[in-house]
Amino acid sequence: MKFLELVKKRYSARSYTFDTVEQEKLDYILECARFAPSAVNYQPWKFIVVKSEENRRKLSECYPRQWFANAPLYIIICVDNSVAWERQSDSKSHADIDAAIAIEHICLAAAEQGLGSCWVCNFDLDIFNLNFSLSPSQYPVAIIPVGYVNKLPDGTSKRKELSEIVLTM
Repeated sequence: MKFLELVKKRYSARSYTFDTVEQEKLDYILECARFAPSAVNYQPWKFIVVKSEENRRKLSECYPRQWFANAPLYIIICVDNSVAWERQSDSKSHADIDAAIAIEHICLAAAEQGLGSCWVCNFDLDIFNLNFSLSPSQYPVAIIPVGYVNKLPDGTSKRKELSEIVLTM
């Protein structure tokens, strides 16, 4: 499959079957994330895989949407600012940027494996912190539900034309 075909195949899936994701597919997705580039190759991320019924319920408390609760597994992408590279001129941490690259690797790898995924960043951080213990320097960037899609999208999402988003100087 050509890269553009894969990119077009990936979308934000919001309907999952209850089918279990095979361990080989999950391992492949995580291996793709592991090879994501990061600033100065610091790799400030941790990937937490949530499969158990109890922890899936705890995640659903952080983001109470029915479609979200139905996913068979989740990958929580966390970063550690103490490990991330900082730009010298303004001390800007690149942890979130590094996480975003890894997240998209996860989503593209899931699509390649015939699975759906969705970035979820709008979760309740206070509830998350009550339900899950991370080290003080770590924080979750996104929760990615992963699974077999129950309902395919009705069509492609509308995308802006290149002329609307590209500026040549």
